[in-house]
Amino acid sequence: SSCFFTLPVRGSEGLYMVNGPPSFTESTAFQRDSGKNCKAVAFSKDGSLFAWCNGEKVNIVNVTNAELLCSFDLPKAVCLEFSPKNNVLATWQAYTTAKDGTAGVPNLQLHDVKTGKCLKSFIQKKMQNWCPCWADDESICARNVNNEVHFFENNNFNTIANKLHLQKVNDFVLSPGAQPTKVAVYVPGSKGAPSFVRLYQYPNFNGPQSALANKSFFKADKVTMLWNKKATAVLVIASTEVDKTGASYYGEQTLHYIATNGESAVVQLPKNGPIYDVVWNPNSVEFCAVYGFMPAKATVFNLKCDPVFDFGTGPRNAAYYSPHGHILVLAGFGNLRGQMEVWDVKNYKLISKPVASDSTYFAWCPDGEHIVTATCAPRLRVSNGYKIWHYTGSLLHSYEVPSNEEMWQVSWQPFLDGVFPAKAVKYQAVPSELPSAEPKPAQAYRPPALRNKPVTSSKLHEDEPPQNMKPPGSSDKPLSKTALKNQRKHEAKKAAKQEARADANQEPAQSLASQNAPRSAAPAVTSGDPEVDKKIKNLKKKLKAIEQLKEQAAAGKQLEKNQLEKIQKESALLQELEDLELGL
Repeated sequence: SSCFFTLPVRGSEGLYMVNGPPSFTESTAFQRDSGKNCKAVAFSKDGSLFAWCNGEKVNIVNVTNAELLCSFDLPKAVCLEFSPKNNVLATWQAYTTAKDGTAGVPNLQLHDVKTGKCLKSFIQKKMQNWCPCWADDESICARNVNNEVHFFENNNFNTIANKLHLQKVNDFVLSPGAQPTKVAVYVPGSKGAPSFVRLYQYPNFNGPQSALANKSFFKADKVTMLWNKKATAVLVIASTEVDKTGASYYGEQTLHYIATNGESAVVQLPKNGPIYDVVWNPNSVEFCAVYGFMPAKATVFNLKCDPVFDFGTGPRNAAYYSPHGHILVLAGFGNLRGQMEVWDVKNYKLISKPVASDSTYFAWCPDGEHIVTATCAPRLRVSNGYKIWHYTGSLLHSYEVPSNEEMWQVSWQPFLDGVFPAKAVKYQAVPSELPSAEPKPAQAYRPPALRNKPVTSSKLHEDEPPQNMKPPGSSDKPLSKTALKNQRKHEAKKAAKQEARADANQEPAQSLASQNAPRSAAPAVTSGDPEVDKKIKNLKKKLKAIEQLKEQAAAGKQLEKNQLEKIQKESALLQELEDLELGL
């Protein structure tokens, strides 16, 4: 896969293309556009065409040889997008009304890529969701107009083929993949009526009976709808602008699951706090959520919305599955320090923990092996640049712009699924010319009085360890409560047996000797009062049990509430024992 994919870099140094691994050199085929006014870039879905606007024209080139295919006079264009099969280029510029208040000119244009002709112009006031949405085969195209969704067929934009009319459609998403196309629509609640998301199959839109599925909820000012790749289900993150409890300035989020077969559920997240990110595995049968007050939890769920694997807690607010779905990166960007955890999804093993500090952007390369992280303006104005990594943790290439310049965007050239075959997961870091990027750990502030004293670890919280939630050898059928209880008992017994066996194997000589001799070499001390002796014996028994519980907890076992309470009594018991032994 050497060198046949590229990364466009857009910033105050202009627009240029960088060759991908292993060379990382600037592409000589693509002429650098040195203007400081490049507002937007776009690749076609298959990565064969590239378009950009430079404040004068919108240009489209063939990526392999950088041949200019067509050029449009659109100095004000700020958004570009290709239709999925490269037939149409959509462009958008800010909408302006005329001085006398009359309606402005249409500002959303659809251009025929082959002929350069303008197929249709629309007035599209908002930049948000400006672009029409196509089915992957371009058989239908849809846009939201005055709270209803208009559908066009086969890129004929002069005839509205269908309308989806509900009281107020705020947002919609078409399903990916082959026909039939399904549509998820969101209607916000009003006057005490709940918000709802409905799934339809195009073109069956008549009445609520025709919907494939429907889920209503009260807590929603805005929603994010995520289709899985196989178009069998949608995840809905519903958020309120404000959290009524005052617990969070993120507002309040809930996660809902809706399947095209009509099933729906609320995904139960075991920690309170914001939902930072939710992503589908490309295999469409699992999804990962990152949620909860910091340190955040991350959990993978199956289609029954049962947890399959819990990553414990850590400094993270984002999750990214690799294109083939067998690697998952959990990361802490934005106000966190850029720690990444790279996990092998099949075996739930940690592969690497690279750190990309100050990152504002992360993207998997379509090859499923490489990752780009970047620090871009306007999010951060200093030390702009990008880094290219191998998922095993090796930093392969790093570029920082000169201090007076800015970088606004970097991205991978896309490829269609199947171009890059899936490869086995590696654990060994791949070789690199660059030293690993270990940021200097920030020194915690220490008040003058403590500066010459030894540092004591002062973690505010211990992170929860990762744990597999899938009972071993289980099918995906949910277990009854009693079955779960029995299974836990069985596992605890098994673990205890294994531990005993391990102990026995480790020190056979010692164990024989110690079986006969009393535990301490000193003769057993008695106080002369049988009552006190009995109490001492009981206390020692309790303390020994606490010791065992602590060992189990250290080994990652989830303890029950009463067991945790026992552990908390340890110091009081030790004090009592000491008092008795001293004869107080």
